[in-house]
Amino acid sequence: MSLILNIDTATQTSSVCLAKNDIPLRTSINPSQKESAAWLHFAISELLKNENINLQQLDAISVTEGPGSYTGLRVGMATAKGLCYALNKPLITINTLHLMAFAASKMYTHLLCPMIDARRMEVFTAVFDHDLNLKLAPTNLILSENSFKEVLEGYPVVFFGSGSLKFQPILKHPHGLFANIEVDASSMAPISYEKSLKLEVADLAYTQPFYGKDFHS
Repeated sequence: MSLILNIDTATQTSSVCLAKNDIPLRTSINPSQKESAAWLHFAISELLKNENINLQQLDAISVTEGPGSYTGLRVGMATAKGLCYALNKPLITINTLHLMAFAASKMYTHLLCPMIDARRMEVFTAVFDHDLNLKLAPTNLILSENSFKEVLEGYPVVFFGSGSLKFQPILKHPHGLFANIEVDASSMAPISYEKSLKLEVADLAYTQPFYGKDFHS
């Protein structure tokens, strides 16, 4: 049995989830990502207390590595690394776009395009197939009505995430679909557990958030 604490402070909300193997036991969500620094440690303490688990019983700590909010990523990564150093536990990192696509793959069989708002008309994005293979590598993109034109010619694409809100009014292609996909730390549980089984852990000394660019809260 593995007890994994999952932390996500990368996007609009902050959340933590305690999981037993790949099953979420309890999740706490703060809708205001801007308050993650003050909220996170208290939320972790309450989460573990409510499940009668102490920090030493954790087998690993998982955190979203980015892209996402610059401040949020720093808070989440610093918290996760600090706990791992203090407890001598492994650190698992999860790409935010991959996490978003994983959550969407439970509901859609089309190509999946998570989008994280990067201000103005820019997003950080990627395209995945239903098996989460990359069809378009993570990239910064300034949106226009012709964005993703080649991909859309062949297949329906589901666009979602904070960045999709500004793409929807300008995309006219009939293969473009838009969805509201809820993603929080509970969605991390199957990914972090699989990584723990494969011993895919991060180097505590050198791991840093993946900003992609200078994202802001």
